[in-house]
Amino acid sequence: MTVLFLFLLLFLLMFIGVPIAASLGLAGSITIMLFSPDSVRSLAIKLFETSEHYTLLAIPFFLLSGAFMTTGGVARRLIDFANACVGHIRGGLAIGAVLACMLFAALSGSSPATVAAVGSIAIAGMVRSGYPQAFGAGIVCNAGTLGILIPPSIVMVVYAAATEQSVGKLFMAGVIPGIMLGVVLMVAIYIVARIKKLPALPRASFREWLRAAREAFWGLLLMVIILGGIYTGMFTPTEAAAVAAVYAGFVALFVYKDLKIRECPKVLLESGKLTIMLMFIIANAMLFAHVLTTEQIPQTITAWVVDLGLQPWQFLLVVNIVLLIAGAFMEPSAIILILAPILFPIAMQLGIDPIHLGIIMVVNMEIGLITPPVGLNLFVTSAVTGMPLTAVIRAAMPWLMLLLSFLMIITYIPAVSMALPNWLGVS
Repeated sequence: MTVLFLFLLLFLLMFIGVPIAASLGLAGSITIMLFSPDSVRSLAIKLFETSEHYTLLAIPFFLLSGAFMTTGGVARRLIDFANACVGHIRGGLAIGAVLACMLFAALSGSSPATVAAVGSIAIAGMVRSGYPQAFGAGIVCNAGTLGILIPPSIVMVVYAAATEQSVGKLFMAGVIPGIMLGVVLMVAIYIVARIKKLPALPRASFREWLRAAREAFWGLLLMVIILGGIYTGMFTPTEAAAVAAVYAGFVALFVYKDLKIRECPKVLLESGKLTIMLMFIIANAMLFAHVLTTEQIPQTITAWVVDLGLQPWQFLLVVNIVLLIAGAFMEPSAIILILAPILFPIAMQLGIDPIHLGIIMVVNMEIGLITPPVGLNLFVTSAVTGMPLTAVIRAAMPWLMLLLSFLMIITYIPAVSMALPNWLGVS
């Protein structure tokens, strides 16, 4: 009865237009007040505990780092470097946009930030060179999802906090899938470009390539600092996020000098707004997850699934279906925090590696970001290009089949995710 009331109330509040964060918090609070022996004071305590979660401290720092990188011209330099590397190939500007998304994803940890930073420059460049605008928009909208798969990833940090898993191991598990998806998109673009006879840039000389690499060096170095620092044990992922924020600010202000000191308050304010919005969602989602745990809902569902005798492959198929549906309507962090406490114990019971489960959930969240009606990347791409939302959806949908096929590979071939962390012995 409690479970039914909790979820019915959540969906009712969302249906009548209450924001997701408020819906989660209200559903959890009302359920506790009506059905739970816990006092109302436990709600305030749980919300306060969220702000003390050490792992979640990485989120505001990664958001601030991404804000400095976006404002400080790093995205433009990464795009120039990507075009110098692959621009001479047929469809090279689009392939370069995917490469730029991969590079920027390794700096920001955020998918919408990747789409906004790369899309605002790359799509306009493709249109000037003779590419259809819809083609460029569809590419960047899909490639931007790499922002939450290639480490560092804010969604991975949230999953680690929800399941008490190693952030470092999750980051390492995302490296091969992230590179693999980027390469798959590049190959698909090349095939389409050959068929449609899309243009290519003149081949960059070695001197031009060297100049582009030198310009992008400081941005590329941040990837080495973040990942190298984590895996060599110099600092934790949370400390790496703080280092990234300071480094990104230093590069934007004193190396590239694209950002003036007087503009810093504006960057800090925008980053703060994003942080507050995301942390408010996380706090309310954790409250909702607290109600689930208090009412023994994950344990009950685990026992029920085990009694059904589901095989691991069948369970993972159900997980994908549930996550794909949820991803079309909710923000990734909220989905992770609601469903991870339910799915995690079942996966452990069935012998599924929790890191593998985390990567499966992240790839599902990628697809959710380009799935209407609430796919966030669709709205960001629409804002960047000025295209109507319906046109962006049509542009993004042909590439969705690639992501769905990729999801099946990640789900049923665990070695793709687990090979690197197991080989390096990351803990």
